[in-house]
Amino acid sequence: MTETPPNILIFMVDQLNGTLWPDGPADWLHAPNLKRLAARSVRFSNAYTASPLCAPGRASFMSGQLPSRTGVYDNAAEFRSDIPTYAHHLRRAGYQTCLSGKMHFVGPDQLHGFEQRLTTDIYPADFGWTPDYRKPGERIDWWYHNMGSVTGAGVAEISNQMEYDDEVAHHARAKVYNLARGLDGRPWCLTVSFTHPHDPYVARRKYWDLYADCDHLLPQVPAFDYDDHDPHSQRIFDANDWRSFDIAEDDIRRSRRAYFANISYLDDKIGEVMEALEATRQEAVILFVSDHGDMLGARGLWFKMSFFEGSARVPLMIAAPGLAPARIDAPVSTLDVCPTLCDLAGVDMSEVAPWTDGQSLMPVASGQAERTAPVAIEYAAEASEAPLVSLRYGKWKYNRCALDPDQLFDLEADPDELVNLAEMPAHQGTRQTLRAKSEARWDLERFDADVRASQARRRVVYEALRRGGYYPWDFQPLQKASERYMRNHMDLNILEESKRFPRGE
Repeated sequence: MTETPPNILIFMVDQLNGTLWPDGPADWLHAPNLKRLAARSVRFSNAYTASPLCAPGRASFMSGQLPSRTGVYDNAAEFRSDIPTYAHHLRRAGYQTCLSGKMHFVGPDQLHGFEQRLTTDIYPADFGWTPDYRKPGERIDWWYHNMGSVTGAGVAEISNQMEYDDEVAHHARAKVYNLARGLDGRPWCLTVSFTHPHDPYVARRKYWDLYADCDHLLPQVPAFDYDDHDPHSQRIFDANDWRSFDIAEDDIRRSRRAYFANISYLDDKIGEVMEALEATRQEAVILFVSDHGDMLGARGLWFKMSFFEGSARVPLMIAAPGLAPARIDAPVSTLDVCPTLCDLAGVDMSEVAPWTDGQSLMPVASGQAERTAPVAIEYAAEASEAPLVSLRYGKWKYNRCALDPDQLFDLEADPDELVNLAEMPAHQGTRQTLRAKSEARWDLERFDADVRASQARRRVVYEALRRGGYYPWDFQPLQKASERYMRNHMDLNILEESKRFPRGE
């Protein structure tokens, strides 16, 4: 770690399947900018989300705490303002902190330690998307995922999500240029968070055409019959309203093609920001991560909400001065990002430790230590009727839910998770060991009660706040027109000189 705190640039993407990132982007992906970044990064090939859904996963990424501690159980659960995030820790240590893009904060605090936020969010900040465990199997069509993203896959030159990510990249690039002007001497942490390659599976023609001859348009594990799925996967199918759609092979091919195309779209957007960083000769630690994955049709499943690898595994790469490029195969977590950033910034880790379920990856990345603690994952949102918990420990993955049979997978022998070993006599020792670790970490009965109480409170509050005058929590970006470009309280000579970078060339 350097004596001067480093600048930090974080790229976060949404729903990027970590199995496509075995050691940086797969060879066949058209992602030149991310491949260049991977070549100078420490690449964590077995990184996992803390929760395979947007808001819970992102709150955990920012705080280093599992959803059972943050209370962010689903996409409509409030992220409390008293929970420290990496933005709080870094800002307290003297950083300027800025967010361009999505973080799916729910509640009246839409900053969570960021000093500046450049865009609004793409999703609502209120409690309207609250699930209800009291109504098992209930579908709420206006906001629950359905399979229309798959049957509607194809080409478009603009969409709701493209419009958003174009804006995110524009503001991030402008911010990088502004940081270079040196008007603020503090080190900076800029988080740039995109919504792609999240469905709908719609891509611009220039990126779609890159995958015309792609050999990966069908999943390696084809769809199962509904009755052959585990109970949680069946709940996901039901939540996605699968019976209302007839998914043909062409739908699968088009969906995956658009998804891959949007990885290339993101690569261009990230390239725009990186180009600004390089052109202005600024150095920064760069971290690349996703909030969760996407099943992409494997087993017939789409989107997330599952502990299977496609949904729960994410890409994670760190490029830092003095950090040699390497591949790390030991399982790690997005919970580790917050303490890692604090470690990089020289924050007192004894002050961070009480507020995190993760650990700094810097000793692992530099080859000084191994990460041996189990990686924990939780899920308590759409398509669940009771909380689900998972441990990745060495080569094993152990999943537990009060409603379902246990699952135990050997990911070295069975990377596609096709053989559940939980009931096999030869593996009862492993199952009992992992169950003991799981029970020591989680009281599922209490977890369930906490989720139900939160849901009930939020439903009352949401219904009340939507009656009468409505004052939404959605973030309104602040742009003071009177302080932009040239105005008559400014000296034109000073203005033009201060806005130029580099000067004197």
